[in-house]
Amino acid sequence: MSRLIAPVAVATLLSAAALVSPAAPAPPADRWVTVASGRQPTLALPAPTGRHPVGLDTVHLRDPERADPWVTSQRRELMVSVWYPATGAGATPAQYVSPAESALILAQIGAPSLPPEILSATRVHAGVDARPAGRRLPLVVLSPGFSFPRSSLTALAEELASHGYVVAGVDHTFEAAAITFPDGRITDCLACRSNPDPVHATAGRARDISFVIDRLTARRPAWRGGHRIDPRRIAVLGHSLGGAAAAEAMLVDRRIRAGGNFDGTFRPGPLTAFDRPFLLVGAEATGPGDDLSWDRTWSNLTGWRRWLTVDGTTHSSFTDYGILGDQVGLPGQPLAGDRCGELTRTYALAFADRHLRGRPAPLLSGPSDRYPEVRFWQP
Repeated sequence: MSRLIAPVAVATLLSAAALVSPAAPAPPADRWVTVASGRQPTLALPAPTGRHPVGLDTVHLRDPERADPWVTSQRRELMVSVWYPATGAGATPAQYVSPAESALILAQIGAPSLPPEILSATRVHAGVDARPAGRRLPLVVLSPGFSFPRSSLTALAEELASHGYVVAGVDHTFEAAAITFPDGRITDCLACRSNPDPVHATAGRARDISFVIDRLTARRPAWRGGHRIDPRRIAVLGHSLGGAAAAEAMLVDRRIRAGGNFDGTFRPGPLTAFDRPFLLVGAEATGPGDDLSWDRTWSNLTGWRRWLTVDGTTHSSFTDYGILGDQVGLPGQPLAGDRCGELTRTYALAFADRHLRGRPAPLLSGPSDRYPEVRFWQP
């Protein structure tokens, strides 16, 4: 089953259309709070399991030498969230998204029955003024799915940061439902209003990823903690189109040591032998023969490789929306949202630990009694 780029009117871009299913039960009474627009469910992402407190900085990048692929009269600008291990909890809790961003995200997926600011009340675990900790830290770049904002991978980012990783979540401008810039501008998913060439979009994202790596690891880095990053230990993980971009970025940027694709169709993916570690994690319907781009890519992976699928999941189960859907009483997949999030974070962390830190990762050797939902494939 191929995950295609489609116009915004196709609600399955986020697969969060299930969030507005009228048949789903309402949350318990004690899970509601009163806000300006009335009563709404309280939302929270799971606490990270690592020993480090998590900090969050926001970085604005501008590439003066590159035209924006969607608005060619402008230079390419990117907003990047940097999660990192901190010396202590920040005094100011981070905000998941702003009320304005929440409204645009819900409008994009077609969710008129939910309070427009509901996502802005989601509790996260990072502090925005925390002091970075550690030296020679590995870097993981996260690329979200087409039309998804970078915030949709917050739970994964906080988990990795709590275990000592610097995590850069990239918003690909004009490809996300809502991106706020420092001057107050908010861009929406301009690309969603057309039927963009997925190969063009993937190549553009790969350039975004390399540019972010350039700026974070420069002699004068764009992030205040950039000198703490080990430029020899970099991985890229992505969801949907972001997963395709992870592979494309590895093809053009040898600094990236390992990569992973969570349920994204490759555009086009490695067409010849590719020897760096790569992880494929698909929804239940992404086994051999379901997405031919996975079969083709698998045959060209000559280094460490794994192909996993997770029973009971759908396309967005690997994002925060798999978790949050359950909390508003509108689940997006058969498997419990918290379990989807746990599996995503656990396997991503094991992959990063193995390939960026050289640690044993027996979880990636084969099926586990602890996680029977995860299937290993050897086409």
